[in-house]
Amino acid sequence: MQRSSERILTTHVGSLARPEALLDTMREKEHGRPYDEAGFAKQVTQAVADVVAKQAEVGLDVVTDGEMGKVSFATYVQDRLDGFSPSSGERLLPPSWKLEIDAFPEYYEQYLGKYSKTVAPMVTVACVGPVSYTGQEQLRTDIENLRTALVGVEHTEAFMPSTSPRGFGRNEYYATDTEYYTAVAEALREEYLAIVDAGFLLQIDDPWLIEILSDPALEPDERRRTAAEHAEIVNHALRDIPTETIRLHTCYGLNHGPRVHDITMAEVVGPMLAIRAGAYSFEVANPRHSHEWTIWHDAAVKQRLGDAILIPGLLGHAQNYVEHPDLVAEMLRHYVDAVGREQVIAGADCGFSSRASYQPEVHPTVVWEKFRALRAGADRV
Repeated sequence: MQRSSERILTTHVGSLARPEALLDTMREKEHGRPYDEAGFAKQVTQAVADVVAKQAEVGLDVVTDGEMGKVSFATYVQDRLDGFSPSSGERLLPPSWKLEIDAFPEYYEQYLGKYSKTVAPMVTVACVGPVSYTGQEQLRTDIENLRTALVGVEHTEAFMPSTSPRGFGRNEYYATDTEYYTAVAEALREEYLAIVDAGFLLQIDDPWLIEILSDPALEPDERRRTAAEHAEIVNHALRDIPTETIRLHTCYGLNHGPRVHDITMAEVVGPMLAIRAGAYSFEVANPRHSHEWTIWHDAAVKQRLGDAILIPGLLGHAQNYVEHPDLVAEMLRHYVDAVGREQVIAGADCGFSSRASYQPEVHPTVVWEKFRALRAGADRV
């Protein structure tokens, strides 16, 4: 993993808006209706090529495929794991959302309506048999599309996101949830290894870590115990993979609302750093957390971080303001002052289209301006 030295490197979290024609085809595919499979493959390949070139054009150093072929950053894996069956149509709604929805019901009635613009609803699946990885062909396609798109494009490195072993299905087969998550982790390890073996950085998308720590159904001690167990399971999946090839992204989820029930970053940082990675991506532009850079001046936190890289999210994924480069620079300096410039890469809070949608939270044309502002701000530090 390259480090910032002469200049601050820039990156983001991964997902970007899919072209409308691709969304049209993906919608038919996800609803089980007839679609042109060869045409879909070509659409994805072209979309990856276009989005990689655009990332380089706007000044990003560490780029990715934009998750063009995935319907969601998490539920895509339902098509790559055996042992699961569709559930009764239950929608995915993290427990921590309930506090917010109960506190602001009128707002969330309006907010949740926007999901009608996604190509398919996020529904749960149930584990009904032994879990194994069957997504080799889809993964090979992802890898080849990104590798081809990078040819002739100026970039420092490329990363590929993969979901953590949690959050997309429930256990109805294994004796305990620990056995279940361990089996999922072992299966996903095949995807993790293939990404690194292809020469890309592996990004583990893990909003579920903060979800565990926020779960209102659990007492605080139980939250911490469950989060520690989750970290052990993720580390088991990552065993023997070089730490410098791993990025961990955790965040407060896709809930773009008041967020007055968010836990503090001080509660997150220990469990986050317990997951073995060479870089850690987290929310900063979120105004509930912009002030929390101070924790990185704590000697114990810095000791635990070691020489790992921080990727603070300096671009908000929930609003269409374009951050001023001076603000980006100011926020970056907080982290550079705390841990040194070689341990800081400028990033974004979360993906800009974590679900394939005709109406992503931030308009695609605005996203590219945000990335330009990120580059301009990084150049001022």
